[in-house]
Amino acid sequence: MTDRSTWTRVALRLVAVTAAYNAVEAVVALWAGVTADSVALMGFGFDSAIELAASLAVLSRMRLEADGAAAATLARAERRVRRFVGWTFVVLAGYVVIEAGLGLWRRDAPQESMLGIALAVVSLVAMPLLAWGKFRAAAMLGSRALAAEANETLACAYLSGCLLVGLGLNAAVGWWWADAVAALAMVPWLLHEAREAMEDDPCP
Repeated sequence: MTDRSTWTRVALRLVAVTAAYNAVEAVVALWAGVTADSVALMGFGFDSAIELAASLAVLSRMRLEADGAAAATLARAERRVRRFVGWTFVVLAGYVVIEAGLGLWRRDAPQESMLGIALAVVSLVAMPLLAWGKFRAAAMLGSRALAAEANETLACAYLSGCLLVGLGLNAAVGWWWADAVAALAMVPWLLHEAREAMEDDPCP
C-alpha cells in the first residue's frame, strides 16, 4: 500500500468521524437552542448541519480518490464542494445577524442551558484534534477541499468558544445580551469561511 493510499484512508476516517459528530451536535444544539430560546445555540446547530453537509461532500471526494478517479474529476468535485459550502455560510451569517439583532432589540433573555454549555466544551476539545489530523492528511494529499473542511472544523471550535462566553455569562451573572453578542461574534468567521470557500483555484 502506497503512502498516498494510506493517507487517503486516514482522511476518509477523520472526515467520517467529523460527519458523525456534526450530525449528533446539530441535533443536540438545535434541540437545546429551541428549549432555551437561545440564538447562539440555534446558530451553532445550523452551523453543525452545514459542516455535516460539507463533511459528506468531502467524504464523497475522498472516496473518488480512493477509487482512483481522474485528477480532472477530483478538481471538479472540490470546486463544487467549496462553492456550495460558501453559499450556505452566507445564508447562515444572514440568519444569525437577523435573529441576534431582533433579540437585542426585544431584550430577549434566553434560559440557562447546561446541555449547551457541555456541548460547547466537548466541541472545543474535540474539533481542534480532528482539524489537526485533517490538515496533516490534506498536506500529504495536496487536497484543498480537505484543507477547507479542516478549516471549518476549526471554525466549529471558535464558535464553541463564542457559545461558551454567551451561555456561560448568562448562566453565571444573568447578562441577557451575552447570548446575542456571542451569536454575532460568529459572523466574521462565517463570512471568512464563505469567502475562502468560494475563491477560485489559483492559476497553475
